[in-house]
Amino acid sequence: MKPWTTAVSLLLAAAVAMAAAVAAGEGGAANYLVFVDPPPSGVVCTAYQLSILAAALGSEEKAKGAIIYNYKNVVSGFSARLTPSELEAVKKQPQVNRVLPSATLSLMSSNFDGIS
Repeated sequence: MKPWTTAVSLLLAAAVAMAAAVAAGEGGAANYLVFVDPPPSGVVCTAYQLSILAAALGSEEKAKGAIIYNYKNVVSGFSARLTPSELEAVKKQPQVNRVLPSATLSLMSSNFDGIS
């Protein structure tokens, strides 16, 4: 192996290690869908959901930083980026019905509904 290929290999390995360290620095945070009870009558849905997350995380600022999207039309819930310890705190909230990891799905085929 030539010296320059060794240097490139080491540089690539260092870049991968740094990327892994950055990901680990997030505390293993991942995106989750959190389904909650509907808000009481007259309560703004987004404020209600934010209060549930703030109670779990300890502050409204942390909750605002973690929340990604609010769902209010078909289901009551929100998506948020949570560490494992934050996830456990959210699951303990009495208004929380279910928590699922967020997943991106793609079509397995473009041949559906008669479209080729």
